[in-house]
Amino acid sequence: MTTFLELAQSRYSVRKYSDKPVEKEKLEQILKAAQAAPTACNYQPWRVSVLQSPEAIAKVRGVTRYAFNAPVVLLICANMDESWVGPDGHYAAPTDAAIVITHMMMEAWDLGIGSCWVRGFNKNDISRAFGLPDNLEPVAFLPLGYPAEGSHPAKGWHDKRKSLEETVEWL
Repeated sequence: MTTFLELAQSRYSVRKYSDKPVEKEKLEQILKAAQAAPTACNYQPWRVSVLQSPEAIAKVRGVTRYAFNAPVVLLICANMDESWVGPDGHYAAPTDAAIVITHMMMEAWDLGIGSCWVRGFNKNDISRAFGLPDNLEPVAFLPLGYPAEGSHPAKGWHDKRKSLEETVEWL
């Protein structure tokens, strides 16, 4: 069994996918990982669209060049109407959706399925293309699929980490 840290350190953003379809059972397991993600006050203000039909994938390709020919792309949105709102007026829904995305990425990797967090899009284009209501704010696409032969971590970027001394303060 792999530890969580080993899993997290081995995972990389896959940008080249095989043609092998992702099994429905594995997609459901990835979505169950989303359900397990913590959200502010457990409001669960996130929505996921599983995009896999040729029409849906064509829409994705019409709004971003970063789908990387994945057989499945998840569209993750924050439901702003269901968001916990902090005393300073901050809406937690986009952060909650980001946590959900991380859970799905890690579960996918544990199942041998690659992913890549994608925010290279105009959210208004996404809303129009997919007919999203005003309360759903697109947070990210998550292309999913089995890594193609020759897929590898981005050279010079994957292992680049700031030291803990640069990012952590002990008080």
